[in-house]
Amino acid sequence: MSIIYLSLGTNLGDRKANLLNAVDALSPGVTVQSESKIYETPPWGYEDQPAFLNMAIRGETGLKPELLLKYIKQLEVRLGRLPSFHWGPRSIDIDLLFYDALVMDTPPLVIPHPSLHERAFVLVPLADIAPDLVHPVLGKTIRQLLKGLDKTGIVPVSG
Repeated sequence: MSIIYLSLGTNLGDRKANLLNAVDALSPGVTVQSESKIYETPPWGYEDQPAFLNMAIRGETGLKPELLLKYIKQLEVRLGRLPSFHWGPRSIDIDLLFYDALVMDTPPLVIPHPSLHERAFVLVPLADIAPDLVHPVLGKTIRQLLKGLDKTGIVPVSG
């Protein structure tokens, strides 16, 4: 079994329900071991859209990386994700951040996620559950990566 970290985000519909449904739907391919808090975050990349809710999970899987990616993408569609433009609004987005300490760069999959270190909306939730996880390429912990980023507008969601 492998340890994985996923980032989940949504900005359409019942955002909180979208995240909770996605976490529940990860089984049987992924066993969720821990969950971050849920954070409201400003849009990134394309700013003229509603705010997102984001969270991170630590899980365990027996799926190899390529099969896990396929599993996640099928799950997004099953949960109602519709095609959109790059960085556009979506009902659910699930990104594979880390797969053990694996480093791979093949079409269609790059592990660790190639831009996670630039995104506070990914690192803030990830720091809840894995602040000392070391990025296998950059050699820095999640806590260290987060220090240099603007966290403006990222707030925990209560309840």
